[in-house]
Amino acid sequence: TVWQMVSTVSGELISGLGAVELLRACFPGGSVTGCPKIRAMEIIEELEPVRRGVYCGSIGYLSFGGAMGTSIVIRTLVLQRGKIHLQVGGAIVSDSDPEAEYEETLAKSRAALHALGTELEEW
Repeated sequence: TVWQMVSTVSGELISGLGAVELLRACFPGGSVTGCPKIRAMEIIEELEPVRRGVYCGSIGYLSFGGAMGTSIVIRTLVLQRGKIHLQVGGAIVSDSDPEAEYEETLAKSRAALHALGTELEEW
């Protein structure tokens, strides 16, 4: 079982700042980079063999009335040049069990693959 979190955040911005500044300050989400954010992003760039593209980015809207809604892009199928791509991952922390983390990534991919009528090939 994989649980999904949804958060609603509300507040007042400092005078002179808008939704774009808010989004810029929060992007990318710390839950997909780790901390400290800047150094974690540098390590991700060094270690991951493929750029994330839209995965772990954000999709959302900004309204003329000042509202904003965003989501972090995870477990999303992307069609590119005739191929479907699906990226999944997990939060690695000091007491993570590598086998359990691997199994979690498999669990996260199953629903999207099932929607395509396929399953994982075990390595």
